[in-house]
Amino acid sequence: MTMKTPRRLVERVIRVDHAGEYGAQRIYAGQLAVLGRSRHAPVLRHMKAQEEAHLATFSTLIAQRRVRPTAMLPFWHLAGFALGAGTALLGERAAMACTVAVEEAIDEHYQAQEAALGEDEAPLRADIARFRAEELEHRDIGLANEAEQAPAYRLLSAAIKAGCKAAIRISERI
Repeated sequence: MTMKTPRRLVERVIRVDHAGEYGAQRIYAGQLAVLGRSRHAPVLRHMKAQEEAHLATFSTLIAQRRVRPTAMLPFWHLAGFALGAGTALLGERAAMACTVAVEEAIDEHYQAQEAALGEDEAPLRADIARFRAEELEHRDIGLANEAEQAPAYRLLSAAIKAGCKAAIRISERI
């Protein structure tokens, strides 16, 4: 007999993932505002489109499951864009370093969610697994585009990961 996933856990998963995908597409919007005519523009548009598809899925789940979205969306709207534009202003490598850091934090987060959700949430787990694979693709794109050669890469990466983890904790609850 499989145990049913507690409703509160499912609500937290949907709320935080909706917020995260919202923030991710804002990061790419910020990067494109700065690098929209660079050689990286096509790949940034590709990754942004994938994030928008992830966001659409979680937006639908928010409505279908009657989950309260995070009250932090207005802040993530500004913070995501600022992070994307700010790292892009530091250069193409810094923008890619941002992508790598964010996606590594999200990979860890999605992996924990997959493990926590029960069999009764197989469709949600499948969406998360699919999105996680695309996030890892984004990380690999960042690495292939010299993210690790960004100025102060380790410091930049650590700061962005810490920010992502804090945003996750906040968005799960507020």
